[in-house]
Amino acid sequence: MSEGPEIQPVALGASRVELRVSCKNLLDRDTLAKSNPCVILKLCSEGKCNEVDKTEVIKSTLSPVFSKVFALDYFFEEMQTLLFEVYDAEDSSSVGNRDDCFLGSAECTLGQIVSQTKVTKSLQLKNGKIAGKSTITIIAEEISGTNDFVQLSFRAQKLDNKDLFSKSDPFMEIYKTNHNGAEQLVRRSEVVKNNLNPKWETFRVSLHSLCSCDINKTLKFMIYDYDSSGKHDFIGEFSTTFKEMQTATAGSEVEWECINPKYKEKKKNYKHSGVVVLTQCELEKVHTFLDYIMGGCQILFTVAIDFTASNGDPKINQSLHFINPSEPNEYLKALSAVGEICQDYDSDKRFPAYGFGARVPPNYEVSHDFALNFNPDNPECEEIAGVIETYKRCLPKIQLYGPTNVSPIINRVAALAREELKSQHATKYSILLILTDGVVTDMAETKDAVVQASQLPMSIIIVGVGNADFTDMRTLDGDDGVLHSTKGEAAARDIVQFVPFRDFKNAPASALAKCVLAEVPKQVVEYYASKGIGPDPHKPSSSPTPL
Repeated sequence: MSEGPEIQPVALGASRVELRVSCKNLLDRDTLAKSNPCVILKLCSEGKCNEVDKTEVIKSTLSPVFSKVFALDYFFEEMQTLLFEVYDAEDSSSVGNRDDCFLGSAECTLGQIVSQTKVTKSLQLKNGKIAGKSTITIIAEEISGTNDFVQLSFRAQKLDNKDLFSKSDPFMEIYKTNHNGAEQLVRRSEVVKNNLNPKWETFRVSLHSLCSCDINKTLKFMIYDYDSSGKHDFIGEFSTTFKEMQTATAGSEVEWECINPKYKEKKKNYKHSGVVVLTQCELEKVHTFLDYIMGGCQILFTVAIDFTASNGDPKINQSLHFINPSEPNEYLKALSAVGEICQDYDSDKRFPAYGFGARVPPNYEVSHDFALNFNPDNPECEEIAGVIETYKRCLPKIQLYGPTNVSPIINRVAALAREELKSQHATKYSILLILTDGVVTDMAETKDAVVQASQLPMSIIIVGVGNADFTDMRTLDGDDGVLHSTKGEAAARDIVQFVPFRDFKNAPASALAKCVLAEVPKQVVEYYASKGIGPDPHKPSSSPTPL
């Protein structure tokens, strides 16, 4: 039963809204019981609708109020058409698989919802007819600038027993009061079976979702005995505020008497229907990418370029390294697109630039991490323009060779990132841009290097140049599953983003940069959050806590 808002990164430049959903008078598809409704949210564009998220399944009710919150980015300049589909389902995994379980749908734009803040629409069947008196209501609320979360643990003791042959199966609902006086479901706990002294699972919720960042807002707690028929027996209730709940932060518990108003009115000696105890209330700041950047964190950008023989002789115009005065080659286009954005986050604008897979002077031995300026003691170039000029000057002086080994350059940058690890401050985060035309030869060593680097303040961007088969490259990108080392060690987090340049040949340079850099803010935040490292407190923060 338990569902809560998930933590998702907020896209830069977008407003974030939360949508809460409820339904009334749904069609009853079950013969012996009421429907078990669930709502699927889809985002529709150019005639196609893709699933965004779905609510929990609520058993045996025709007027559900879902605790699941849909969090979406809102763009004023886009038409964001939303489709809400309601199904009767046994569990969330089976939702939407059968047409006979379809209870109706409603379509509207996100702009309509946010402009009205509350929209109620009739549900329609697939034949276009209205689904009886069925309606769906969507309430929108903009997420405020705070990123604070709170971790809460509740237990209860000596709750009233509502069952004849066993003990109650208690669950708890938390409601906040909106500005118009209406109560809004914040959280529904799991059911603890056959227990009058339940201990509910610890959960994490944003301060915005819990109390709209108003620590004095009234919060109402309702305790029920779960019934599979949907007719849950009311045990009792109490009200409090987050300000009062915070007294549990010092390690001392806070408790409230659970009151059933009917019993209190009718029974002379009635005291309460049990006690609910808050055992943990920990406030946590979840920082944004801009918090770290504005707190002084520098992005250290390093470039590594593939000089293996498969690129072709740079003197021939079919070569991927051919310097055409009228149009930059793919290496230069990718370097400019990504580098010019990254350089804004580095104060000294000096960038190490390396090559791999070439024979280099003076002895013309193969190297997989040589400085493009041939100065191993100082491989830095002045701005991205300096990297480009150094690359051009380097080409005539080297011999393209092979193989395509990238683990040495990953390990080189990782060694610098490891130094940052010792500081325990968010001061330097490394991004390695690897530009390559082929399949990685040392894949086993590269996997090991990436897994080790995943524990460091470091991200890796790989852009595939040319028309080679980059299937193996996608293995390094953890989007399809967690990457493991040759020893079976799992990556601590996904730090690799791979993109073939050919997918962006006819697109503006900004499209490539947007794609390959999209995950970097999330990776930066994930790393420092996993280490419990916040931004420099002496620097201004982009979103100060409201408390």
